[in-house]
Amino acid sequence: MASASSIAGVGSRRHCHCHCHCLLVLPLLLLLTIQSKRLVDAGGIPTTLDGPFPPATRAQLYPYPGLLNYTSGAIHHVRLRGLRPATRYYYRCGDSSLPGGLSDERSFTTLPAAGAGAGAGAYPSRVAVLGDLGLTGNSTATVEHLAQNDPSLILMVGDMTYANQYRTTGGKGVPCFSCSFPDAPIRESYQPRWDGWGRFMEPITSKIPMMVIEGNHEIEPQGHGGAVTFASYLARFAVPSEESGSKTKFYYSFNAGGIHFIMLGAYVDYNRTGAQYSWLEKDLQKIDRQVTPWVVAAWHPPWYNSYSSHYQEFECMRQEMEELLYRHGVDIVFSGHVHAYERMNRVFNYKLDPCGPVYITIGDGGNIEKIDINHADDPGKCPSAGDNRPEFGGVCHLNFTSGPAKGKFCWDRQPEWSAFRESSFGHGILEVVNSTYALWTWHRNQDAYGENSVGDQIYIVRQPDKCLLQPTTPLQDALLG
Repeated sequence: MASASSIAGVGSRRHCHCHCHCLLVLPLLLLLTIQSKRLVDAGGIPTTLDGPFPPATRAQLYPYPGLLNYTSGAIHHVRLRGLRPATRYYYRCGDSSLPGGLSDERSFTTLPAAGAGAGAGAYPSRVAVLGDLGLTGNSTATVEHLAQNDPSLILMVGDMTYANQYRTTGGKGVPCFSCSFPDAPIRESYQPRWDGWGRFMEPITSKIPMMVIEGNHEIEPQGHGGAVTFASYLARFAVPSEESGSKTKFYYSFNAGGIHFIMLGAYVDYNRTGAQYSWLEKDLQKIDRQVTPWVVAAWHPPWYNSYSSHYQEFECMRQEMEELLYRHGVDIVFSGHVHAYERMNRVFNYKLDPCGPVYITIGDGGNIEKIDINHADDPGKCPSAGDNRPEFGGVCHLNFTSGPAKGKFCWDRQPEWSAFRESSFGHGILEVVNSTYALWTWHRNQDAYGENSVGDQIYIVRQPDKCLLQPTTPLQDALLG
């Protein structure tokens, strides 16, 4: 039976206005993000409690008529050290100085520790992957379906609350904010939406670690001229930046059993001369494939995407970073941003390549902006070269130089590197079996009502003996002009 440790003492949840959020740092180190005045370690289990760190509040100033200012409750980040792998711990959170100021007892289970050989039992049982979730009826269906699949880790690939357009678009939503509201001085970034989203996610995130990376809806420009950005993302989430050698929450890495996860930032400098690229290079060089055979990367906007929405939007980032990931044998890449599902064949530089990663777009969590249905290869749906300009970075749109789409900006059929695509809301589950095989399953929300029904399923197979430090052709050779 797993050991138990309590944080704080006895109380009742009915008076505790807080929510708890677990963030994995290492198998033996975990961060809790909670709202509380004081914490007491009363468990008797040999763990170390760092903090609580000085409580932060999340403020929002609206320098426009009719928009009210906002201040959050206190936000604490607490680090637990010395936890045992694959062990269940029990805890309470809240304010122990107030009658009834503590939550009911909650628990979380630490992930298995990686080790040489990474054999059976060295991997999380299930890793849930989702993006562009929001807070809608579709979001509820996604989260309820995800909970039924009982993951041991959640990977959130950006665009969490859509607080930056909730009040303007209302419950119906629009596919393009700037198109529908060209005169809006600033996205209003309705901060109480973050609190509501936290309460919505708390039944899951209080017991299952959820690792996050920022999306464009976390930019949330505010203040005069929108000079302040990412304020809520930076205040509300604690990620293992320091532990992974990063100096920012915008990119970091962590191990979960025999999987090394790399979380990259698309809305900060990704150029080869920048800090993120330098950090990524060092992080990849430190990976021991005997300890963590699988390497999974994630960031918000996809590089490979056959939908009209966001088509080639982050081509600049691909041209800067793809070769580095390929050279180090990254196995799987998860992204969101496009509000649909798409799984690619193994690909590198737009060519089928058995040593390239499997790219998966999973931006179908249930957001307020509706589902994307148009493909760039549909008649009349190819975007113009001036469309899909990124909210950060340059524009590097290109025409293809080989294959059926040679000389064209869009294919006239589903691209050969696009294996499967469908416009439905849902989430994915990654089950790593061993150092060679992993089962990927896409669960559509409607599949919750059908026995053994799934939207897409495939075994992903590693072949490290055939894909060691592949030589690459300079990416510029593939560009026209």
